Amino acid sequence: MSKIYLVGGSVRDRLLHLPVADHDWVVVGARPDELLTLGYQQVGKDFPVFLHPTTKEEYALARTERKSGKGYTGFICDFSEEITLEQDLIRRDLTINAIAMDENGNIIDPYHGVDDIKKKILRHVSPAFREDPLRILRVARFAARFYQLGFTIAPQTLDLMKQMVFAGEISYLTAERIWKETEKALSAANPQVYFQVLEQCGAFTLLFPSLDLSNNIIDALKQSALLTDDLTIRFAVLCAQLPNKSVVEALCKKIKAPNNYTKIAVMVQQYRHDLECVQTLTAEQIVSLLNNIDVWRNPLHLDQLIIASQAFAKTTSFSQANYLKEAYNIASHVNVQHILAEGYTGKQIHIELQKRRIEALLNWI
Repeated sequence: MSKIYLVGGSVRDRLLHLPVADHDWVVVGARPDELLTLGYQQVGKDFPVFLHPTTKEEYALARTERKSGKGYTGFICDFSEEITLEQDLIRRDLTINAIAMDENGNIIDPYHGVDDIKKKILRHVSPAFREDPLRILRVARFAARFYQLGFTIAPQTLDLMKQMVFAGEISYLTAERIWKETEKALSAANPQVYFQVLEQCGAFTLLFPSLDLSNNIIDALKQSALLTDDLTIRFAVLCAQLPNKSVVEALCKKIKAPNNYTKIAVMVQQYRHDLECVQTLTAEQIVSLLNNIDVWRNPLHLDQLIIASQAFAKTTSFSQANYLKEAYNIASHVNVQHILAEGYTGKQIHIELQKRRIEALLNWI
């Protein structure tokens, strides 16, 4: 007789009184053909994961995994009907993610995850943790996500992460997987913690070779999370102190950051200092700055540059923001239709538009 259990993050978040986004289910004592007969749809190739016929939530057969190669892909799975819930849970990463709940709401907790939730500890379930290098990034991400709740990493788990990095396991991670975890970490309330943990275990310089995790960057990244939910801005703050545009682009290429992230990171790296001293710029320099950040086609760039720069400001009042917004407002009110009506054509339109924007700002300054 098969049994179904709620497992993993949905149980953990429920115990932490956090909103539960997704439900993950484990089916013990069943065969793939039984679920297919019930109308479940199989989606996993390597091991059977099924979508529920009506809810479309994921139901996985209980399974064990045995390491057969390098990195996080070389595993042999066994999903026979004999696999127990305890065997399925022990292959998970952290004790807080290895808790199950039956249909009556009873907690099954063979690896003391509930204790670790009470003690606010991120602890690996078993030595099998070291078989999957992606878990280094996942632990760092959970540390960032639950930092405000007071969670810390168990010393033994951090030691294990250091050993894995020293053994070269990080090199087997693909850029896509690294980026996926990093992007999730950037959305945490304390994204800086993710990078600090990676630095603690020795993985940071291997994953982000040109970045420097100075106190200034840590503080600015923390501040950026208070200022905005825009992840491209938070990422741009991380890259803001790189020496030049080509270093930013090379890093983004290495970690396969999407184009929208790269674009904002380059913009912030190049023009953050212009914004910081914007009140000393000439009208011509201000128009040049607005042109350079392509604000006429992408007005959002103005706020993105301002917020990223504000994250580095040590004061709460960032007067440069209002100054630049007002300058943009004045320059944008120069009417191109008037220029066309006066008979300007071709390149002359752009030249005249620049001239009038500068004149408008000169009158304001």
